[in-house]
Amino acid sequence: MQIELWVWYALAAAACAAALNIFGKIGMEGIDSSLATTVRGSVQGGLLLIFATTMGLWKSLPDVGGKAWLMIVLSGAAGAASWLFGFKALSMAKASQVAPLDKLSVPLTAVLAFLILSERPSGVNWIGIAMIAVGAYLAALKSQS
Repeated sequence: MQIELWVWYALAAAACAAALNIFGKIGMEGIDSSLATTVRGSVQGGLLLIFATTMGLWKSLPDVGGKAWLMIVLSGAAGAASWLFGFKALSMAKASQVAPLDKLSVPLTAVLAFLILSERPSGVNWIGIAMIAVGAYLAALKSQS
């Protein structure tokens, strides 16, 4: 069985997101979470500018339509808000509690994709999505120790 390329990209994204939570938690000691998020975003922006330039992606910028621009801008705003809220949560709680709640984006995305994009997950997919929600709740519970 050959694993599709998108799966490898998704797994790499998950590994990077895990590193982000750990590095962010350690790096925020004594620093305001919003400032840490701003620095993080600046580093990401700089690296992405270098990537887009190196890959020659700027030449296709004039081809981006109005609706795409709007959705990209809204996605950027949602991402910035997610980072601000996520880093604030990391500054107040354990990474092992915050990260699972952040993964509630999985069932939320599935519901929004169903409602907005007309995606139709199968019954077994919905069971998996529900299990992620329950797992996030259980993983985020405060330990009794």
